[in-house]
Amino acid sequence: MISSLRGPVIDIGLNSAVVECGGVGYLFSATPQTLAELSRGEEATVLTLLIVREDSMSLYGFKDAASRDLFSTLLGVSGVGPRLALAVQSVFNTADFAQAVTRGDAKALQRVPGVGKRGAERMIVELKEKVSAFVDAAAEGSDGSADLATANAEPLPYGSAVTEQVVEALMGLGFNEKQATAAVESTLATHAEADNSTLLRAALATLSS
Repeated sequence: MISSLRGPVIDIGLNSAVVECGGVGYLFSATPQTLAELSRGEEATVLTLLIVREDSMSLYGFKDAASRDLFSTLLGVSGVGPRLALAVQSVFNTADFAQAVTRGDAKALQRVPGVGKRGAERMIVELKEKVSAFVDAAAEGSDGSADLATANAEPLPYGSAVTEQVVEALMGLGFNEKQATAAVESTLATHAEADNSTLLRAALATLSS
């Protein structure tokens, strides 16, 4: 099992990155907030979880043990797969999600794309006894409130290839095209100088508010 990666970051996308270890590049999927802490060309340590299926092996990356543990816990919920688990962690940081479940706040959980009323209630029932360890998790580098300041970034007019990529990334997390497009347009109005990763994080913050 691949439990962590340490090496130079050789590529960063909107929903994945590649870290080189021993001459081999390992691709992993992660939340925009985790990816935002990586810098191309710099060494990084990423905690990982490998999911093996009959037809694929997928690696997921996390910035800390609490995020990885929550991801694993989410996969134990009926109907929750890796994509939905990442969507949850894109909208909530670990501590905030645990608090929402502990409070039985189904309405808050429904902010996650793909989670309806029944799904939120199912999460509460199945996780309420399992998330107590996460309630006091440190919220530094919060998954839902990333720093939106970006230096030396080029303006991104709506309709550019980058903004289209951001819309696609949001749709990949489960938001529909209308929601994703509206969030990007709204974000550009206040963050016209944002780069693609910052734009994605800001749009996520808009969608989860």
